[in-house]
Amino acid sequence: MRHDPAGAAIVIMLRSLKMPGMAQAVHDLMEQGAPAFEAAMPMLSQLLKAEMAEREVRSISYHMKAARFPAYKDLSGFDFAASEVNEALVRQLHRCEFMDAAENVVLIGGPGTGKSHVATALGVQAIEHHRKRVRFFSTVELVNALEQEKAQGRAGKIAEALVKTELVILDELGYLPFSASGGALLFHLLSKLYERTSVIITTNLSFSEWASVFGDGQCPSTWCRRPRAEPSAQRSARPRVTLAVIVDLRRRFGLRPGTENGDDDDRRENGADRAG
Repeated sequence: MRHDPAGAAIVIMLRSLKMPGMAQAVHDLMEQGAPAFEAAMPMLSQLLKAEMAEREVRSISYHMKAARFPAYKDLSGFDFAASEVNEALVRQLHRCEFMDAAENVVLIGGPGTGKSHVATALGVQAIEHHRKRVRFFSTVELVNALEQEKAQGRAGKIAEALVKTELVILDELGYLPFSASGGALLFHLLSKLYERTSVIITTNLSFSEWASVFGDGQCPSTWCRRPRAEPSAQRSARPRVTLAVIVDLRRRFGLRPGTENGDDDDRRENGADRAG
């Protein structure tokens, strides 16, 4: 059989479109060297490319709806000039490489600092350019859903669905209170997702305040051990030690991270991010 790059490309497209029967038929026609088929190949190639492009658009649209973002936000709409956030670190996260190792991101800031914008932009990028599955929740919304499924005797269904995604975004941890039992359920869910699904959390709380959220003094050790964030190039050369990349947006309001409650570890974390 002679090598025909155009025909081989058609076979590849048909297989990617899950049309194995047509792919085999094209393969047979190529072996036969049928003149009529060779004349039709350019048109067939264009038709298949159009179908693949249409399916790609539909797939992105479906996953954007499934993510349930409250609004469409991308990084081009974020005003870095009006924020003290480490732009280089945010743009590094925007490459979505942290999801490959199921690493996590915490965005800390008060109202109006843009943490929800950045979180949404990372989720949108993950879907549109990396074909990731993403789910966005307000934290209270998720806790209410966890409590409801438990009351209905269906505990674990939400976790089962979320571990199949590549990214879960929890917006505004600590903004509204929830019950101790709800905090325990959220604690359990984060433990299930750890090292399986990346999680982005936006919050106005320092890590020292997280224990009050999860009830009974619990705090997910995988989030609260205050790891140092390293550039991805350094991480690839050594065992992964990053549990969460900390991005602090509080300076916009003149607050030094950690000074409102004496949390020196928060201050050290943010210094690591600026260096990164």
